[in-house]
Amino acid sequence: MEFLLDFSKTLLTTCRDVAPVLALIICFQLFVLRQPIPHLRRLVVGGIYVVIGLALFLAGLEKALFPLGKIMAAQLSDPVFIYGTSEPVADADWTAYGWIYLFAALTGFATTIAEPSLIAVAYKANEVSAGTISQWGLRITVAIGVALGITLGAFRIVTGTPLFMYILAGYLVVVVQTMFAPRSIIPLAYDSGGVTTSTVTVPIVAALGIGLSSTVPGRNPALDGFGLIAFASLFPIITVMGYAQLMQWFVGRRTAIRKEEDNEI
Repeated sequence: MEFLLDFSKTLLTTCRDVAPVLALIICFQLFVLRQPIPHLRRLVVGGIYVVIGLALFLAGLEKALFPLGKIMAAQLSDPVFIYGTSEPVADADWTAYGWIYLFAALTGFATTIAEPSLIAVAYKANEVSAGTISQWGLRITVAIGVALGITLGAFRIVTGTPLFMYILAGYLVVVVQTMFAPRSIIPLAYDSGGVTTSTVTVPIVAALGIGLSSTVPGRNPALDGFGLIAFASLFPIITVMGYAQLMQWFVGRRTAIRKEEDNEI
């Protein structure tokens, strides 16, 4: 009964949040374009599915994913698990948190692979490129970037180093890569960084950061618990452009080898 009451509140909140978007589309369609709404019945049914799906998803986040992320981070960073003692530790030894780094990497990779917004972007990229850009290739490349970013973000929380140092260095790398990466991949790389911070990745990553900063000695959840999402947005840009540059180098190298073989013949 309590769940139904909470779900009803979530459903009403979701309807309230979706209503402005729906009103905007209807107003433009009827008063600006002055065209009837196409496939009205299908759109109504699809809209109901979207609202119910969002409400169920938000309820699932609140009941399962948020607590699970915090519990896993707390257990993996518990001094009893890491140091084998329940005695308070004055400061964290970053080398002792290997399981946290592995968990952060696997969590970042798995949530990104399941990210609906990334699936949509990969599908469209494959469609407009006539199959040149592989859906799975893009998704795996972005997921590797998120995994690296979340792992480095977990390392930052454990060590307590300033966030701006990592972000500044990362975007310097992005700027340099942008100068040399193939022009066709640059916009997609930047978009790939944005779509990682969506419905699946954000809740789990945020819960991981807060849970980790709550248990690591000397860390403050309000100061150190946030920032992982910034890493999840930054590093996919680097990996996508890096992959494109690597493929460009391989193609150029293969072409050069073929020219040498033709000259020898």
